[in-house]
Formats: sequence, structure tokens, C-alpha cells
Amino acid sequence: MPASQQDIAALAKGGRTNIFGFVLRLAARLPFLFIAGRLYGPEIVGRFALAVLVVEFAAMVATLGLKRGLAQALTSTDRPHAHVVWDAMLAAFVASIVGSAVLFAFPQVMYPNSHVIGFERLLPCIVFAIAWSDISLAALAYRMNVQASVTARAVIEPWTISIAAWALYYVSARDGLILAYVLSMVAALTASLVPFIRSYGLPRGWTPRVATMFALARRNAPLAGADAIEWGTRNVDRFILGLMFAPSIVGIYYMAQQVASLPQKLKTSFDPVLGPVITQSLKAGNRAAVAKQVRQVGFWIMAAQGGLALMGSIPGEAVMGVVGPQFVAGTAALAFLLTAEVLASTGAVCESALVYIARHRNLMISAGVLLFQIVLSFALILAMRWAGWPVNFQAAGVAVALMVALLAGSIVKANLLSRLLGAPVAGWRWPLVWAALAAMTVGILMTRLPKRFEWAELAIGEPLIAITYGFVLWKWAFGAEDRALFRKVPRADAIDLKDTARAET
Repeated sequence: MPASQQDIAALAKGGRTNIFGFVLRLAARLPFLFIAGRLYGPEIVGRFALAVLVVEFAAMVATLGLKRGLAQALTSTDRPHAHVVWDAMLAAFVASIVGSAVLFAFPQVMYPNSHVIGFERLLPCIVFAIAWSDISLAALAYRMNVQASVTARAVIEPWTISIAAWALYYVSARDGLILAYVLSMVAALTASLVPFIRSYGLPRGWTPRVATMFALARRNAPLAGADAIEWGTRNVDRFILGLMFAPSIVGIYYMAQQVASLPQKLKTSFDPVLGPVITQSLKAGNRAAVAKQVRQVGFWIMAAQGGLALMGSIPGEAVMGVVGPQFVAGTAALAFLLTAEVLASTGAVCESALVYIARHRNLMISAGVLLFQIVLSFALILAMRWAGWPVNFQAAGVAVALMVALLAGSIVKANLLSRLLGAPVAGWRWPLVWAALAAMTVGILMTRLPKRFEWAELAIGEPLIAITYGFVLWKWAFGAEDRALFRKVPRADAIDLKDTARAET
């Protein structure tokens, strides 16, 4: 099998494994949304959403860009890999302590629109667990162990928070969500560290290299910045709402955001294999292969996210109503957020290559997109408030700003990467439009059913939308390489990237 086909096969194999994880995550995340919405209500959910937002930002910064930078560090080192990854773990631990200390000193950052109560002040203790879980899973991904990520992120973490949120509600309706979140992060850390230690072992003979640790952090500053800005782009809308509206409005938007974020996980489904494949192609000087990999994965993600966006937005009121009747007000925000995920897919995949070949330019583009999003968010909210629009429409303004900003970022990043690689990188294909139109026709017809058949919008309408969309894509958009995502590659032809990485290092 040619090298290019081997790379696509490897991407399909890893993506297939993690898409299974995505399905598991979806199955586990929906009970949490139902429990949080029905038991705790919009106000408690809103406070939880803002607190978790700040804590996860601190944890993300504490990884120092190593979620994506570790693969390159391991590829280029002559030190034992166990020593390199434990250097990274030490760096993340030190950064986590600093982040936790800041949040302990200024807890109001986590609750900008309400007072700190109960166990909420102790939430920053969990920062190091999130950072360590991310880095240990990144180290395992370098050795093509994506099963660990599926287990930790798609099974252990979501099911723990769902079960704990339900049980702890009867202990403390005020602190139950916060405590459930802490338990889920501890469980995810455990599920990450066990296979990590089995794979890399304890750091025997390891002497922490302080200078190396800080040099690694300095080299990864553009990656850390890109991660922080990407994360900020997806979450600053929630923080803006926390500044401008009551916690209940934040809670309604958070539920819409959580439903819409499920398609986003499809992109991260390919991250564990896309990063190593790109770095190895770049090391071999094969930029055309990188363009092909980005183009292929970009199409897969765009196609899948498009289907999920249609399934979530056409019967949007029914989807939000499942979480709770008071959350139906977030239907408009849900539609814009789902559309934003589709428009962002090209830029997100392009960034997987740009972080290795144009770090600083990628960082500047991302910073510009984030700044544009923030300015547009405030402008839309203030304009709608001045015009007297309803509060739920005002809150949806941040989702519109996100959608526009992500579209602009995708266009700019795709053009930049295409110039650098000398080949097209966009995964867009016109049959995506045909599939969307066909699915929209079916979905709209289902929403026009009489009131007594409202249940059919989800029970029958959702499968029909998915089947219609998928059939058109399979018939007119998918080629032989696209279909590799849905079939197992014969063992004799499959590339063993684990052995390849081991041989190169």
C-alpha cells in the first residue's frame, strides 16, 4: 500500500476508534444534561457553568501547550521517552499549582455575577487533575493508544458526573453539581494515569531537568497560546453572558452550548492520530501528503458535523425541551451554535498542521478571531438591548458572533495553509449542500405534524434526517478513501504507527 494510503488508513482507523468513543460520550452526556436541567434548574446550572469555565481555562493553560506539542517533543528527542513525559508532567504540575493559587486568592473570577458559597471556593483544587489527565492521554496518543482516551473521556468521566450529579442532588442541591464535577475529574485522571504508567512506566533514573522543563514550556508558548485562544473562542461567549445577564440566562445558554459541543468532539476524535501523522509527514518533507490528510479529515468532520447540526437544529425546540421546559428559550442559540461548529471544522483541522509549520502566524490569526468575536458579541447584545429585543434573543447574539468569527477564521487559516503547502486543503464538496437540503425537507415535514404527534419529531424525525443525509452523501460525495472510515483495513496493509514512531526515535 502506498504511503499516502497508509496515512489515510491510519487516520481512518484512529478516527473510527474515537468516533466510537464519541458515541459513548454522547450516550453518557445526555443523561447529565437531563439530570442537571430537570433537578438543579437554570440558576444552579449557570453558576456551575461559569465556575467550570474558569477552572478548565486554568487547567488548559497549565498544560503549557503539551497536548499537541508533546508529539513533536517525543519525535525529536534522544532521551528516554519516559523522562520526557515526566518532565512534561512536572511542568504541568507546577503550572497547575500557580493557577490554583490565583483562583484561591480571587474566587470571584469563577462567579462574576453571584457570591461564592458552600464548597465552591475549593473547586480550583482540581486544576492539576485535569492538566495531568490531558498530558498523560497525549503521551498515550503518541503511541497510538487512543483506547485510553475513549475510556477516560467517553466512558469514565461522563458517566461519573451523570451518576454523581443525580446522587448528590439529594445530599446538597446547591453543591451537588460542583462535587459531581470534581469526582468525574478525579475518575478521569485515574483512568488516564493507569494506562500511562503501564505504557511509559515510572520515571526510573529520571532527574528532573528544570532548564529543559522551562525551555520546553517556552518552545511550546505558541502552542499554549493557540490552545488558549481556541478554547477562549469556544467559551468566552459564556463568560460574556455571565457579565451581562443573570445566572439563569447563562444556565439556559450553557445547556444549548453543551448540546452543540457534541459535534465539536468529532474533531478531537481525530486529534490523537492526526497530530502524529502530520508530524511524520512534515519530517519526511512530504507537504503534499499533509494537505491530503487535512483535506480528507476536514471533509469527514464537516460531513458528520453537518448531519448532527441538522438533527439538532430542525427539531430544536423538542431537543431543548428534553433537558427541561425552561430551557426551550435556548433554541435559537442552539441553532447558531450548531451551525458554527460546521463552519469551524475547516479552520480547526487546518490548525492541526499550522501549529507545526506556522505557529506564530496561526496564533495571530486566532487572536484576531477571538478579539473580533468579543467585540461583535458586545455590539450585538447592546444593539438588541437598545432595540428592546427579548432577553433570550440578546443572549443568542453571542452565538451569532461566534458563528461569524469562526467562519472568518476558517477562511483565513485554510488560505494560509494552502499557500504554505502548495496544495488545496479545504474539504468542501458540493454534495454536502444537496444532502443538507434533502435532510432539511424531511425534517421540516416532521415538525409540521399535528400536536398530538409531537413525540415523532425526535423518535422518528431524527433517524429520518440522519438516513436521508447519509444516503445522499454516500451516493454522491463519498469516494473510496472516504469509505475507509467505515471499514477495517486488512492487518497486512495497515500501517503500525506505533512501531514507526519507536523506530524513528
